[in-house]
Amino acid sequence: MPSAVTEIPPAPAAEAAAHFAAKLGFETDCWDVHASLSAGKADFVLLDVRSPALYAEGHVPGAINLPHGKIVASKMAEWPEDTVFVVYCAGPHCNGADRGTLRLARLGRPVKLMIGGITGWLDEGFALKPGDQP
Repeated sequence: MPSAVTEIPPAPAAEAAAHFAAKLGFETDCWDVHASLSAGKADFVLLDVRSPALYAEGHVPGAINLPHGKIVASKMAEWPEDTVFVVYCAGPHCNGADRGTLRLARLGRPVKLMIGGITGWLDEGFALKPGDQP
């Protein structure tokens, strides 16, 4: 009798590879964002889509505050069309980052979700920076 894990068999390796490769096209994690920022290799714009008040309480260093409801074409015109955006919000319990990534994608912008958001950032042991926009 199979376990609850193997009761439904794993997908064939080729299908699993395609699935996980596609998934990584949509998201990144806190560790990779931190490593890129720390190495000075941030080839993306990091957007905190929470409210300005929450941003001021503490945000990922280097992030720009742009609440998801304010992601509109006129605002995004400040960046070249090929700018990659990485979006985060409070954490897995919040869909603000999903809303922000959807808005960016609908505007034709390349975008990834930073999974975990602030919760994930803190779970990794990384510090937040208080204050307003950089």
